[in-house]
Amino acid sequence: MTVLAARDQPTLEDFGGDVWWIVLIKVLGIFVILVLLTLFAIVFERKVVARMQQRIGPNRVGWRGYLQSLADGLKLAFKEDIMPALADKPVYFLAPVIATIPAFVAFSVIPLGPTVSLFGERTPLQLTDAPIGVFIVLACSAMGVYGIVLAGWASNSKYPLLGGLRMSAQMFSYEVFMGLSLMGVVAMAGSFNLREIVEAQRDLWFVVPQFLGFAIFMIVGLAETHRTPFDMPEAESELVAGYHAEYSGMKFGMFFVGEYIGIVLVSALMVVLFFGGWHGPWLPPLVWFALKTGAFLFLFILFRAALPRPRYDQFMAWGWKVLLPLTLLNIVVTGALVLASNK
Repeated sequence: MTVLAARDQPTLEDFGGDVWWIVLIKVLGIFVILVLLTLFAIVFERKVVARMQQRIGPNRVGWRGYLQSLADGLKLAFKEDIMPALADKPVYFLAPVIATIPAFVAFSVIPLGPTVSLFGERTPLQLTDAPIGVFIVLACSAMGVYGIVLAGWASNSKYPLLGGLRMSAQMFSYEVFMGLSLMGVVAMAGSFNLREIVEAQRDLWFVVPQFLGFAIFMIVGLAETHRTPFDMPEAESELVAGYHAEYSGMKFGMFFVGEYIGIVLVSALMVVLFFGGWHGPWLPPLVWFALKTGAFLFLFILFRAALPRPRYDQFMAWGWKVLLPLTLLNIVVTGALVLASNK
């Protein structure tokens, strides 16, 4: 795989012309990498949290316990699939699928690197491109909420239903802040296209002029993936596991796959939008992208181990009373600076 020069980088019109086997390699590559990243992220999180809490963590299955998540996945695959007698069976079955698939789809527009030569074929390290790539990712992120809400409702149990309702209220609030926090980046890049946003950061990463937007997006990203301290839909101490309490087997596992792929997606988005994407000195572009994304995965794990869970009313009030004014302030200031620089 050879990286081509910057002048050979594709435009929007260049996408859609790949031969079928290149497209197949990209699709299978994204799917396999995300599944492997899920297995790695789970066991890596358990090890990091164990180290922070002065415990041993998983250390039995595989070298130093790194195959523990694979063993857990195989156990779920062969575990008996129990469905509540009074559940809405079609919705109960589709809910984990709806919660997982959008996370995979969102990666279709994430630029992982520049144009490369793959087996003699010129192709960008991106499955497809769209002039509204930011909206596609936000739409896929919002679609995943339906799976969680439907899982709580279809189980015909009160605690899962309460977890699903919490998720709907949480996403209704924080989805607004997520979209608004990106408007500063869009204004500075002059485009909703993720590849063009990466190219606009060739000389200066947007985290510098858009640090407030980055901080808000990182907080909202935690809420989008319902990670601690925003794990209100699960809240084991209150809801006995929340929206997926009545699920078992692979259906239960699919919720975790969707959650961890969502974490990878938010980490990749922060890299693309604020940290220059694949740009960096010395190392290959794809390596830079992987290192930056891995750093944010590690940060997500540290947050889980270090932060307590607030009350639900505090969590909602903080979003509307603190994050919303800061987000609007960031948009106004950025818009004024962009207009001033264009005169």
